[in-house]
Parts: sequence; structure tokens; C-alpha cells
Amino acid sequence: MGVGLKVGSVVTEVGTSDFLYSFFSTVGYHLEKGDWGSRFPEIMNELYQGKLRHQNAQKVVDDLRRIRDELSAFRPDAVIWDIEDLSAAPPWGDNISDSITSLANYFVTSGGKDLFDVLIECFEYSAQHDADVTIKETPPYTGEVKGNFKLFEE
Repeated sequence: MGVGLKVGSVVTEVGTSDFLYSFFSTVGYHLEKGDWGSRFPEIMNELYQGKLRHQNAQKVVDDLRRIRDELSAFRPDAVIWDIEDLSAAPPWGDNISDSITSLANYFVTSGGKDLFDVLIECFEYSAQHDADVTIKETPPYTGEVKGNFKLFEE
């Protein structure tokens, strides 16, 4: 099942729930030394639970920039797919694009966008428009395209 970020009435597709969990796992393992939420509580606790209040959005933007900067010190093969099972690996293994040079640019959404850019855009909008951000399941893509629109199952 796919997940996306909902801000107001707009849902931005992220990818699978496992992919998003990998982002949280990587941050928790490498930047919080396994102490989940100790450095980035709004992201790792509040957002991880499914909803981030707009009052915390600007702090989250600043934290995301710090996280991206700190993850640039880690090679792509240091990704943590599942913090509860460190032997777990992404379904694509180590078959990644040559353009991925660190964990700072490892996470690419199912739409081909840098996850950090997507998150920052969502939280900047949240802060500017007093709109909470929620993680929502997205329906499976049917494979059909009509005009410029992807069709999803109802």
C-alpha cells in the first residue's frame, strides 16, 4: 500500500509504507543512535504517529535541513530498511542510480522526487497556511493514464 502526505486537500504521494519507514529507521539509527525521537521528536514521534500539527511545521523544516546535511556523511549502503530488523534490505538491494551518492539523496519518492524536497515543501505550506500534515494511505495505481492524470483504484 502506498502512502502520501496530506496538507489541506492535497495529497502528495511518497511511496510504500516500508519506504517511509526506512526513512524514519535511517534517521533513528544513524542520527539518534537508536534512541527514537531524542533529537527530532516532532518528526520521529509526532509525524511518525501519522499527524504533525501546523504549529510545529517550521521547526520540522529546520530539522529536515539538518537531517539532510547530517545524512550526507553516510554512504547509500548505510540505509536502514527496518530498524527492528537490521538484516532487512530494500527490495532493489544495492541496484541504485549512480546519482545517489549518500543517504542525503537516497530517498526518492515513487513520483521521482527527492523525499526531502517533498517533505520541506509540504511543511512550508503547512506553516504558511495553518494546515496540519497527515500521513494517508494512497490507493494503488491502476497503471492507466488519462491525459496528464494517473488513475487510481477507488
